[in-house]
Amino acid sequence: MTTTVRVPEERSARVPAEQRGPGRDRDSVRLLVSCGTEVSHHAFVELPRRLRAGDLLIVNTSPTLAAAVDGWIGHARVVVHFSTRGDDGRWAVELRDPDGRGTTRARAGGPAGTEVRLAGDVRLVLEEPLTPYGSRLWWGRVSEPDVLGLLRRHGRPIRYSYTQRDQPLSAYQTVFALPSADGGGSAEMPSAARPFTARLVAELVSRGVQFAPITLHTGVASAEAHEPPYPERYEVPEASARLINAARAGEGRILAVGTTAVRAVESAVDAGGVVRARKGWTDLVVTPERGVRVVDGLLTGLHEPEASHLLMLEAIAGRTAIERSYGEALSGLYLWHEFGDVHLILPEEGPHTEGCSSNCR
Repeated sequence: MTTTVRVPEERSARVPAEQRGPGRDRDSVRLLVSCGTEVSHHAFVELPRRLRAGDLLIVNTSPTLAAAVDGWIGHARVVVHFSTRGDDGRWAVELRDPDGRGTTRARAGGPAGTEVRLAGDVRLVLEEPLTPYGSRLWWGRVSEPDVLGLLRRHGRPIRYSYTQRDQPLSAYQTVFALPSADGGGSAEMPSAARPFTARLVAELVSRGVQFAPITLHTGVASAEAHEPPYPERYEVPEASARLINAARAGEGRILAVGTTAVRAVESAVDAGGVVRARKGWTDLVVTPERGVRVVDGLLTGLHEPEASHLLMLEAIAGRTAIERSYGEALSGLYLWHEFGDVHLILPEEGPHTEGCSSNCR
């Protein structure tokens, strides 16, 4: 979304919602609801009243990894962000410089052959850029075959400069996170689902809202350059594909929880519009030109104006609607980033909705 609007620094959520005052929980965030250009303001705990029986939420079960590890190049300290494990055993990694405040700043990648010393006498050697279009992420080979064990022993959650302090890994796990069969997970939390609590999920189920789990292991975001997403590993199980197809055939709306859920399910739809059980790698980038074929709406965090994710939001709701809702979020002093407030985009019209009037108020 090309815009001159900038998000003021004070609008960044610096700590999780449950740490902002006594009696708070993860669901103590705000909920911006938009249907077309109609916008309303709510507490996230009101989400069950914004949905209806038959609606289906697609949720990402990927757990978050302790993906940041300290290392050294010669005598210089660096921080390695382990992003994505390749099929050949290599890892896509990002090297960053410590900034002296407990977080990091961007660093030029490479060159090939660069050796990084990690804890336990482990070596990481950079081999080639992940893509020919940039040098931020590199494929690297690690001397320790059990990289996931290395992360468990020496890693910590990736933290960016807008946060106030380090948080335990548990702060970056969503209520939907499940252990992967191979121990893998996401370099960064699928954060749209963070405000959900077990209590809220139970209330949604009691109201007839269904859940379809998928898995997409997210890589390291482009915090400074806002690059389009690169290939990520995903799986849409057979049971979830059946749930989605059944909801589409009925009166329910298909609502993705997070842009990762959109990317996964839109990668699993066939030419006839039927969602199939699929797993592997997806390089899909959802844009207004490509459009969406499965989802009717989206629950997501608030993204920077330059973020490539906004193209996906425009594909779902249209540019005018997104610009209007983001203007409301700025004037309403909503909080941005993974510990911040969330935005529910509902369909304005269509086969699965009665319109906005019954949902936005």
